[in-house]
Amino acid sequence: MRVSRRSSVDPFIVMDVMEAARRAEEAGRHIIHMEVGQPGTGAPKQATEALARAMERGALGYTVSLGLPALRQRIARLYGEWYDVDLDPGRVVVTPGSSGGFILAFTALFDTGERVGIGAPGYPSYRQILRALDLCPVDLPTTAENRFQPAPSDVAAHDLAGLLVASPANPTGTMLDHASLQGLIEACHARGAAFISDEIYHGIEYEAKAVTALQITDEAYVINSFSKYFSMTGWRVGWLVVPQDHVRVVERISQNMFICAPHASQVAALAALDATPELEDNMAVYRANRVLMLKGLPEAGFTRIAPPDGAFYVYADVSEFTHDSRAFAAEILEHAGVAVTPGLDFDPVRGHRTLRFSYARSTEDIEAGLARLKDFMSAR
Repeated sequence: MRVSRRSSVDPFIVMDVMEAARRAEEAGRHIIHMEVGQPGTGAPKQATEALARAMERGALGYTVSLGLPALRQRIARLYGEWYDVDLDPGRVVVTPGSSGGFILAFTALFDTGERVGIGAPGYPSYRQILRALDLCPVDLPTTAENRFQPAPSDVAAHDLAGLLVASPANPTGTMLDHASLQGLIEACHARGAAFISDEIYHGIEYEAKAVTALQITDEAYVINSFSKYFSMTGWRVGWLVVPQDHVRVVERISQNMFICAPHASQVAALAALDATPELEDNMAVYRANRVLMLKGLPEAGFTRIAPPDGAFYVYADVSEFTHDSRAFAAEILEHAGVAVTPGLDFDPVRGHRTLRFSYARSTEDIEAGLARLKDFMSAR
């Protein structure tokens, strides 16, 4: 049977690594997971208890497409608490995960064939979702000097209809300060290009608070999720903040594509927004793990790393060891029992010489993983 040209997207390599790790575990091996960007914790207890009560009260069906009004209001209040931004809840759209948010944003903002800039290295699914929607992803090679983030000059140089940035970024963990973010936004506005801010790692910061695009402008799309800081990856619930005159545009698309985000997940998400003590306990683990990684990876030989300002990743240049990151990751899994992600997932051109290490799991796992990496590298 025929398939569309749009379906020719690349695989998500980290999922292939996860599958290889699963097979190794099925064969009886103990694998340390440093490949996947998934918290080692589950949803906050407050969230699961709220859902249990809701299920006892009755069936959970469709919600309105924009999301439960109480959840939209509480998300808007979060912007006041975190950033001192007074956000109209009417601009909040609850989505089926951040992935649903990307689909809605790209569909609302761009026409077939338009060019959308994304930083390289960057989250691989940006590129593949854009391709599946018959848009043209434009990789913007970033540099260590620019903290692996796009530069304002990229917008005009590549004739972009839009720019998507992430801060904190995946895979590098680097963040944009207020001036840098403002420079990118102003460059987009000057060209009439759309600006999309991926903020799904907000809340997971270490030495400075992340800046939201909403502190700078209302003329942007902001995407966030309950997957990372709120530790709810499998619940598939996130949100968009859009300009007021785009709400109905996004609502119409959402009604037809998704109907709504899962009702059960929205109930849990509402309660998770008030589970701060448990969530900050999770952050204490990430902070401890980050210290271990910044010490242990160089001791193992991985000395050329990006500065992880936020998220829970370390991105390392491994060109002194290999020019085939996929084969190197497979070797580490086979001989060290540690799953890591090849950089090719994030940068198709330069990723053959990089690896991403995730430290989202327990501290015990991180300690064990680093010890295995040291042994592997010393014996190599």
